[in-house]
Amino acid sequence: MDATRGLTPPLRNVAQGPRGCHELGRALARAQCDLAVFSSKETYIEAEVVRGYAEACGEGIPGRVVAFPPRHRSVDFALTEGSSVSVDVVRDTSGEWEVAYYRTLMSCDGVLMVGGGQSTRVAGIVALARQIPVLPVAAFGGGAGQVWVNLDKVRNDTDDADIALLGQDWSADSAERLVACLLRQRTRRLRRERAATRGKWRSAWSGAAGWSVAVACMAAAVAGLVTAGPARAATSKDLTLLVCAPLLASVAGAVIRNSFETESRWLRACIRGLGAGLVTVLLYVASQLLSTPTLLERLDVRRLLFITVPLGFTAGFTFDLVFERLRSGAVGGPPPGSDVLSSSAPSGGQAGPRE
Repeated sequence: MDATRGLTPPLRNVAQGPRGCHELGRALARAQCDLAVFSSKETYIEAEVVRGYAEACGEGIPGRVVAFPPRHRSVDFALTEGSSVSVDVVRDTSGEWEVAYYRTLMSCDGVLMVGGGQSTRVAGIVALARQIPVLPVAAFGGGAGQVWVNLDKVRNDTDDADIALLGQDWSADSAERLVACLLRQRTRRLRRERAATRGKWRSAWSGAAGWSVAVACMAAAVAGLVTAGPARAATSKDLTLLVCAPLLASVAGAVIRNSFETESRWLRACIRGLGAGLVTVLLYVASQLLSTPTLLERLDVRRLLFITVPLGFTAGFTFDLVFERLRSGAVGGPPPGSDVLSSSAPSGGQAGPRE
């Protein structure tokens, strides 16, 4: 923290800054966090944070610091010989520190911001947009203070208690509490990401199950065409097949229609398809009975299924239009072609004069 820099917003409590950064480094070491830093200059907070980090590390608490300087710069934190902290230098191919800075930001599990200026504020905004846990210490002002204000509007994985903690003045236990706040944010983020992953898996499995149901129902409907018997007086088996085969096709149509929606709810689509298919098929059969009263005396189920199965599928696929027509009271007559079927003995009987 360099008090001579004219930052907007200005720094506050500059005298406490170095000690605060040192304590934050110690708290991060005790939490067994790795550090990603970008400079070892004394005018930046990284040097003091790394010193505090190395001081808290020991045989039981090894530490790791990864530095990301641009290609023409070097870093040296002057750690004591035999330190338990390993320092890895990963030079960026760019000669501009901003490139390494913002590029590395995307892969971090959390971002600590103390003081700083415009770059700190931009880094905070980027982290908030990517929902990366952030720890803007508002006690020292600067860009970090402005990020704290932005965080209060966005929230991400923080709550009211976290926002209040980040805005408090520095105290003896601030470092431990702040690092705990950062870790809580990370835990919430991981929990949220796991929930999102589970949701995607459930959606994928639900979609696969829906397609399986659609294929099974369509196969069963087509099988009804194959297993239907010859024309004869209607039996309970014939009537069941006449009704169930188009209903299965209707369910298949409704599920296929639902697969195009953003949210897959194939079970609800099945119920809607059943309703639309049942109403449509029964209306069609009723129209045939009105035009041909002797339909059930010589019922050709297979011949009717060639009409009712596609009719059921269409009703299920367009169930919203079917229900809209029912609500408006505009119940149409039999579908196109039914008059031809009626005039040509839809019951399966022979065309010609009756006795």
